[in-house]
Amino acid sequence: MFAKRICIICSFSIAYLVLLTSCSQPSNLKVATPTSRVASPTLSPTITGTATPDLTPVHFMTRTILSGRGRPDDLVFDPQGRLLFSDFYNGTISRINTDGSVTVMLKGIAGPEGMVYLSDGTLIIAEQRTNRILELAPGESSLTVLRTLPGVPAGPPCKDGVDNIALDLSSNTLIIPDSPIGNVYRMSLDGKKLTVLASGIVRPVGAAIDNQGAIYVADECGGAVVRIMPGGKITRITGFAKPDDVAFDQHGNMLVIDLLPSIHALIRVRLTTGKHETLLSKGFIEPQGLVVDKNDNIYVSDDFANTIVELIPA
Repeated sequence: MFAKRICIICSFSIAYLVLLTSCSQPSNLKVATPTSRVASPTLSPTITGTATPDLTPVHFMTRTILSGRGRPDDLVFDPQGRLLFSDFYNGTISRINTDGSVTVMLKGIAGPEGMVYLSDGTLIIAEQRTNRILELAPGESSLTVLRTLPGVPAGPPCKDGVDNIALDLSSNTLIIPDSPIGNVYRMSLDGKKLTVLASGIVRPVGAAIDNQGAIYVADECGGAVVRIMPGGKITRITGFAKPDDVAFDQHGNMLVIDLLPSIHALIRVRLTTGKHETLLSKGFIEPQGLVVDKNDNIYVSDDFANTIVELIPA
């Protein structure tokens, strides 16, 4: 009898413990709460602290690095980092050496304008009076004709021949504005293939490419910079009078030379906001060439003042 009572008591105890356990552990406890609590704290560090500081220089000092040596027009750096300038009126290409002296590299060109260097050291030159693209191979002293463009230079305003050109590193091709007929081409490096990217531009001159592959062409007689997106969409960036040359700094800002005599300025456009900033306007007579180096130094040539000015971040 005592043993039977113990057995009955044990049975009730076990049943009670089972019931108590089932009530204290709901079936969804294991799935919902722990999972959501672990996931949510990891989102905050990912969202915050990702803004990149704007390192664009605000102030510049200026110095003249060339004066009275020819009439410098467009500019380019050679593979050694030395600055070259074309001289439209004297038909020459010259180099500024590290000691400040000037070496005339080429003569007898019919209105040399824009220049680019290829990775193998080949120099490509736009010859305005003939509307041709010329090539100087490494180690050579004479030029060869890479391509004669379709447009024919004429006397009326805004119908001069090819001006500036650009190298598209992403496709290893040349961007060529054909000023007399208002086209912009993509040209193969051997000059054999010519593809129209845009047409109907009043006078396409300076060209540049941003780090997303968009092409920017200054429409000197149309008062705008034409942007050609990789997909082909074309838009006009206004707010200029007579834009000539265009370049990009390493921060994604567009630099533009405005040739209108009443302006004659170097303008920086912050494309993220559309804000125009005049970096330099005093002292120019006819600003032309424009390049930027990796240290944010900006170089502007003036073919009537016979100078090249360097803007140095201060």
